[in-house]
Amino acid sequence: MASLWRSALNRVIGTDTSGSTGPEYDGVEFWTEPERSGWLTKQGEYIKTWRRRWFVLKKGKLFWFKESTVNRSSKPRGVIPVSSCLTVKGAEDVLNRQFAFELSTRSDTMYFIADSEKEKEDWINSIGRSIVQHSRSVTDREIVDYDNK
Repeated sequence: MASLWRSALNRVIGTDTSGSTGPEYDGVEFWTEPERSGWLTKQGEYIKTWRRRWFVLKKGKLFWFKESTVNRSSKPRGVIPVSSCLTVKGAEDVLNRQFAFELSTRSDTMYFIADSEKEKEDWINSIGRSIVQHSRSVTDREIVDYDNK
């Protein structure tokens, strides 16, 4: 199974190994009204350097860019479908860095560093809410409305 970083990059450049062609962000207008956006520092997949990137969360996808000016012609450097993520939580003790948090799937964990405790908590809350909203583990058919029984 490809790592989460490699999978995210392949989806952006249109070489997703799952067989889909074209970008994973089809239909998501990431340049308008994001659920959350801001600067985060992320760790690279192979060379474990930390790079500051502009992140945009919208419609269950977490995009990142080199610049904070995002418009229709901007090309994301990567995109993560949050439906593939299981947890998002603080990671200061893991990285020994202030304002750190992690985003995990069954096979991978990615690390980020926010600029403040409030920013970290806001990102964790926003991503967590998006994971719940876009989770593949619960479909509309599986939701039972007990009030109508």
